Amino acid sequence: MSGILAVLTKAAAFILIIVMGYVLKRKGFFHPDDFYLISKIVIRITLPCAIISNFSNITMDRSLLFLCLLGIICNIVMVSIGYVTNLHRDGERKAFDMINLSGYNIGNFTLPFVQSFLGPVGFAATSLFDAGNAVMCTGVTYTLASMVKGTGEKASVRNIVKSLLSSLPFDAYVIMTMLAMLELSLPDVIVSFAATVGASNAFLALLMIGIGFEIRLGRDKLFLIFRLMALRYGVALAFSLAGFYLLPFELEVRQAMAIAAFGPVSSVATAFTGRLGGDVEMSSAVNSMSIVLSMAAITVTLILVL
Repeated sequence: MSGILAVLTKAAAFILIIVMGYVLKRKGFFHPDDFYLISKIVIRITLPCAIISNFSNITMDRSLLFLCLLGIICNIVMVSIGYVTNLHRDGERKAFDMINLSGYNIGNFTLPFVQSFLGPVGFAATSLFDAGNAVMCTGVTYTLASMVKGTGEKASVRNIVKSLLSSLPFDAYVIMTMLAMLELSLPDVIVSFAATVGASNAFLALLMIGIGFEIRLGRDKLFLIFRLMALRYGVALAFSLAGFYLLPFELEVRQAMAIAAFGPVSSVATAFTGRLGGDVEMSSAVNSMSIVLSMAAITVTLILVL
């Protein structure tokens, strides 16, 4: 009972941080543009530091590299579902579902949970999953969706690689994974600095989500959103169960994968929807609703697996 209470207490604290960000935005303390400022701080400073700090505290098992592939596989499954369930619809609808069904907001949403409830091994496992996830949601998925819609864009390995390498969290994943594999350590002063800065990542990431949270949508589109959410979280449940019961890793890794499966839709999905000329308002609503559902799903998962 005390374990369940601890999870609920921590989850309630996370929810309150998100609510605080949203309320302060509504009251004028934060402005919508502040979302982008805090996002830059999280993505370029606190998240890379959290990655450096946590990877510095583990001995990497090479078998964990499979989790990178797993992140790619989970995305491919969701992209395929987005396409197959719209076979009789036009390319625009296929492209929208391919983008907005797939991808996981790991760095800004799931990692704060993992950082608080699991140890460095769980954090590293989730980060490796996110590395594979990033390959898809920062380039490959958009390219596939644009081809399905018929915008004429062709797959470009160069552009995808360029996009990945311009992401500081992805660079941190790659560098720290290599160092861990080679059993090399960063100087203590760098690790100490990263630990201090990275400790603020959970708070800033959740505050950012609250500032960016918004659901404004007509009733005519609600059914489409509920359909997407039912598909995504139905598959997420299957992924979570498979990750916890079938993966041949230690308990903390399997706990991390069970949690990661319920991550909300990638935060870049709305931006890519806009680039394809899709329904940005509906994509924003999907993103915001997935945050609510993921908060509930991850809380329940934590109670069950811890």
